[in-house]
Amino acid sequence: MKKKVLCLFLAAVISSAQVVSVFADREADLRSAREATSSQLEATNSQISELESQKQALQAEIDQMDAELVDIMVAIDVLTDEISQKEAEIEQTKAELAEAEADRDQQYEDMKLRIQYIYENGGSAGWAQMLLSENDLTSILNKAEYTQKLYDYDRESLEEFKAIVQQVKDLGDRLASEKADLEVMQNDYKEQEATLEAALEEKKATSADYENQIAVAQEQAAEYKALIEAQTAEIQQIQAEKQRAAEEAARRAAAEEARKQEAAKKAEEEESEEVSDESDSEESYDEESYDEGSSEDEYYEEESSDDGDYNEEESYEEDEDYEEEESYDEDEDYYEEESYDEDEDYYEEDSYEEEESSSDAYYSGNGQAVADYACQFVGNPYVWGGTSLTNGADCSGFIMSVYANFGVSLPHSSAAMRSCGTEVSYSEAMPGDIICYSGHVAIYLGGGSIVHASNEKDGIKISGNAAYRTILSVRRVI
Repeated sequence: MKKKVLCLFLAAVISSAQVVSVFADREADLRSAREATSSQLEATNSQISELESQKQALQAEIDQMDAELVDIMVAIDVLTDEISQKEAEIEQTKAELAEAEADRDQQYEDMKLRIQYIYENGGSAGWAQMLLSENDLTSILNKAEYTQKLYDYDRESLEEFKAIVQQVKDLGDRLASEKADLEVMQNDYKEQEATLEAALEEKKATSADYENQIAVAQEQAAEYKALIEAQTAEIQQIQAEKQRAAEEAARRAAAEEARKQEAAKKAEEEESEEVSDESDSEESYDEESYDEGSSEDEYYEEESSDDGDYNEEESYEEDEDYEEEESYDEDEDYYEEESYDEDEDYYEEDSYEEEESSSDAYYSGNGQAVADYACQFVGNPYVWGGTSLTNGADCSGFIMSVYANFGVSLPHSSAAMRSCGTEVSYSEAMPGDIICYSGHVAIYLGGGSIVHASNEKDGIKISGNAAYRTILSVRRVI
């Protein structure tokens, strides 16, 4: 009977062990697979993050190029209006020139008629007859004085009309030159517009490719997440099966133990009835008591050992929670301190910018040094997007590099320069001030002259009329 019970118990234990072993192997495989999937998900998320960073950087470039393109388009429209205005001024100047030339020619004809009349009424002797026909010297002198005044008037009028004609011609030549400069600048801007539009299309295509790559990576990441969730669910199911198997094994063991104890008790009763010798019965009882006592001692030792392990594990978990809480507090302090420092830096920076922007228009006198330095590079080439004073620069790049020599940092943008420094009126402009037009900037030299990187045809040059275009702002930065 005892052997049969023991065999059943061993069979149950072996069966439970086999089930647990199968579950353990499958769980290990799943954990390994989940770890590999997690690594793949992490790599995919890193790839997504990198692609998004690249896309953001590219989008910043696209936004900047869009802004530049808008500025160029506005500048082209302004130049178109200014060219039309110059053409109207040229037409008006031509009309004034024709009128001045007609006045000059009329004055010349009148003078010729007067001279012709005198000579036709006596020729060279006519002057003498006119003078000798008078009876007194006063009349003779009056006629001589009148004749001299008439001659001087004719002479002065003729010279005056000649000067007017020359001034009108000079004005027409200047307007034609300014119109030609505006047309060259307009053509340059149109080329820049075409170049920017082509570059924008290329960058937008690259941005769209980034979006496609990000979409594919996000889809892959979603698949990895779903796989991890499935693996986790299966692991949890295996753990539940293991728990149920363990509980079943424990239940079977308890049942077998109960049956064993029942069988032992029954056998004891049978032996007690069969054995008549009291001493044998007492010896059998002592042995059985000894076995039961040993089992109880082992049980209490095992329970004590289990409680000890539990207390140690519980203590360890409490310590671990304490350490995590302490670490969290430290991190929280760190972030609070970092956030405070960042806010403080931001506040100081804002304060500095406000103080700088609120500076008055006091002229330091260093502007003349800026103007003299800028004139050294007259004749050097114009290069769109360039900043080299010798190898080529555009209008804002030229001014940026000139001021960099004096320790002043300016943006490489004609539109942005309209917000630099302090604004002054054109009537108060001093050498070194920045003259801002639509899509163009120049350095004021004084006396109405400017030095600027004009266009690809003329390069860096000096122009004598700072107001040849509509002035949007005059900025003093030094």
